[in-house]
Amino acid sequence: MISKRSINVVALTATLALLGGNDSEAIFGKKKNISSKKSSSGEYIIVSGGPALRQWEDLRKKKYQHDRWWGNFIRPARVRIQELRKDFGENYEITWLVYKPSYEARASEDKNPLISWIESVEKKYNVNLLWIKNGGDIINHINEGRDRRKKKIDGFEYYGHSNRHAFLIEYSNEIIGASTVCLHENELRKIDRRSFNKKANCVSYGCNTGESMAKKWRQATGVKMRAAIGKTDYSNPLKPVIVPPGYWNDSKFRLKPLRR
Repeated sequence: MISKRSINVVALTATLALLGGNDSEAIFGKKKNISSKKSSSGEYIIVSGGPALRQWEDLRKKKYQHDRWWGNFIRPARVRIQELRKDFGENYEITWLVYKPSYEARASEDKNPLISWIESVEKKYNVNLLWIKNGGDIINHINEGRDRRKKKIDGFEYYGHSNRHAFLIEYSNEIIGASTVCLHENELRKIDRRSFNKKANCVSYGCNTGESMAKKWRQATGVKMRAAIGKTDYSNPLKPVIVPPGYWNDSKFRLKPLRR
């Protein structure tokens, strides 16, 4: 479930932060007191799927609408990049894969230079921004983006729409309530598991991916993926959370539904 705040409030608080606000304080975990940088010769991969178009979403009932704010999958990725820079230093390799066509379409709709705003993150945090067009681009980078004999993948994180069987890299941007571009769990078998470090940190912040896709991910890569059982909510532009009664697939405790 994606944010249903008014676009004015979110744009004021979150878009300004995206373009260079104050540093985050380890929002993806407890605040860390780091006395020295961690060391790694590997690569960290972050994937941001694309937003829906408002012209389609505004036709749906409010409780089913998505992406009032264009940066739902950009802002938390930027914050995570910032955290990795703090932990590993300026020379650590971070690659950011972003589905460009959806942001081009949303930029035209919002009449804002979204592509330039995203590229400003690349410059500010010294990341390797790669625009992708399909799910195969993700697998190709995992397998062949680097010499995986020398540079293993330390982590992989996904921010975007999804269901239990696929990362919906494009959703409700071309056809209302439907995805035309995805990375399906059956395609994961194409991944070369030797690309990953054995203790790589893999997380999906997409809805329902803990129900099936995370299992197929582990079968394909040999690495566990932390993912949601149920829906995720991007209302807080800094940190996606799971909607009760959902829970993380590695959690021992299920969240209770909110009382109304």
